[in-house]
Amino acid sequence: MGEAGDDSGIPHATLLIEFAEAVLDPDENRIARARKAVAETMGEAALVDAAAVAGNFNAIDRVADSTGIPLEPEKAAMTEDFRSALGINDFGKARSSEAAE
Repeated sequence: MGEAGDDSGIPHATLLIEFAEAVLDPDENRIARARKAVAETMGEAALVDAAAVAGNFNAIDRVADSTGIPLEPEKAAMTEDFRSALGINDFGKARSSEAAE
């Protein structure tokens, strides 16, 4: 659970990392546990802030994707295997093909 936070110097980093990871996990029990842990340890306002930050990152990513901002070369290289396996590389080509019709 969020071991990367242990040496970060950020208060409650491990807890916040677990919350962030739980947001991305389809396990509803995990996010429920993470929400409860943040609220009990840091307070309800911190839970709202953490959820808002997670939501904003999701929105920012979607805005960047929809505007066509290119993927950085380093990220493209690191993700090529699973982008190819998932067929993500073909998404833009499909949209371009539909527009040409």
